[in-house]
Amino acid sequence: MQRRDVFKLGAAAGAAAAASTLPSFAIAQPAQNRVLKMVPQANLTSLDPIWTTANITRNFGHMVFDSLYGMDAQFRPQPQMAAGHSSDDGGRSVTITLRPGLKFHDGEPVRAQDVVPSLQRWMRRNPFGQKLATVTDDILVVDDMRIRFRLKKPFPLLFHALAQVSNSPAFIMPERLAKTDAFQQVREAIGSGPFRFKANEFNSGSLVVYERFADYVPVQSGTPSLTAGPKIANFDRVEWHIIVDAATAAAALQTGEIDWYEQPPPEVQQLLRRNRQVVIEAIDPLPLTGILRFNHAHAPFNNKALRQALLPAISQQDFMQASVGTDASLFTTGVGMFTPGTPLANDAGLAPLMGPRSIDRARALMRDAGYTNQTMRLIGPTDILVPAALTQVGADLVRRLGFNADIVLSDWGTTVQRRTSREPVERGGWSMLFTSFSSFDFADPAAHFPLRGNGTNAWFGWPDIPRLEELRDAWFDAPDLAAQQAIARDMQTVAMDELPYIPLGSYKSMTALRANLTGRVPGLALYWGIRRG
Repeated sequence: MQRRDVFKLGAAAGAAAAASTLPSFAIAQPAQNRVLKMVPQANLTSLDPIWTTANITRNFGHMVFDSLYGMDAQFRPQPQMAAGHSSDDGGRSVTITLRPGLKFHDGEPVRAQDVVPSLQRWMRRNPFGQKLATVTDDILVVDDMRIRFRLKKPFPLLFHALAQVSNSPAFIMPERLAKTDAFQQVREAIGSGPFRFKANEFNSGSLVVYERFADYVPVQSGTPSLTAGPKIANFDRVEWHIIVDAATAAAALQTGEIDWYEQPPPEVQQLLRRNRQVVIEAIDPLPLTGILRFNHAHAPFNNKALRQALLPAISQQDFMQASVGTDASLFTTGVGMFTPGTPLANDAGLAPLMGPRSIDRARALMRDAGYTNQTMRLIGPTDILVPAALTQVGADLVRRLGFNADIVLSDWGTTVQRRTSREPVERGGWSMLFTSFSSFDFADPAAHFPLRGNGTNAWFGWPDIPRLEELRDAWFDAPDLAAQQAIARDMQTVAMDELPYIPLGSYKSMTALRANLTGRVPGLALYWGIRRG
């Protein structure tokens, strides 16, 4: 077979004032009912959802790409691009057949030759994929429509891995893109998902445009549930308008000039709740978790005692109230390494985060750990709601603790690029950052990026914690939920001692939509199912 060719607010007054300065997209068009306009959580700077864990790129990925299996709201994998599968050799040979008629946005058919390198690239970066790689002898192309996993042993979670919802899903790309080194960004976005990325209209920092892919064929059964079921695109065009100023975005939403504001800040939510034409709701029924991530590769936080010294000063309540406001129904404290409300959430090892908080105690522990005014660099964003709020609280905290702190603030896209640097501080590297993760990411150890302890192959910060890896491997082999829960407690105990990161609490992420939008699929900012009327 020949290879294919390489293709050719704060207040109502502020909001009202902002309305008079709206950009030109605010002009109503006759076909507006076929266009969905939204303000996303951040600027889109990377088009590669395998290379980065940024949620904005993940959301982009779900628009443009598709996966062999989707995950429903009950965390059950369902066939998506796959028509089905069969198993042989006691579960060590699994053959997956593609649905007929699948096409990429460049018109080329989706083939097994595209699927195999896409999965191989994903397996290099994704924690669940990395585990799958350790039990896989090979992934073979059987013919254009079939691939075959040859496994060292049965892997019951295979389809859960392929159906992963968040950071980073096993998206399928054309072969020529999928063969890009997993640690280099793909610069072109050609998928087979329900929307086509309009590269000719892309203006980073201003506008991202998608159009409905006319040749997309949804699965023929089931109901939309998270990333499973039929992905019905009811809009011909989706536009992301990057509006950093919250008052401007709120004004546009109130007047109907945009339809959806993904992450309005708390003070803007209070304003929007007074408008009967706007609905405020949790984007995900489960909470997201904020974290303080250390760089383990370089001083000063390659010193475990110094990482531990910060614990008496960490107030999860302070971080959460800065992120979502003082309404206690919107946040949870006493949070560990797993998403509250999920089976593995537990309280093991959390005593250092409980009780009265003490800056003085933390300073004393810093001295005992040998801190002698070395420079530490905190990097963080100013233009994405929760990470920016966490960063501001963190910046104030490290100053009060007496760190020789270099605070480097930038837009989210720059932070996402900067955190990949493995250099020491004196050569432009970083020491500490603050961010948050979706509920799906922290539900269990399988896809939990920050809970890995695999050194240079770990998520940014690169902790080397062999015991954490041993326990993670044991979790995959656990015979039942009770055994998984016991291992999760052990993992959290180890993590709270070694501190790959410090959990800062969990929160409900609220989103704001025009009341005439219905059918939104809960969980993420997803664009199938949603319609006007």
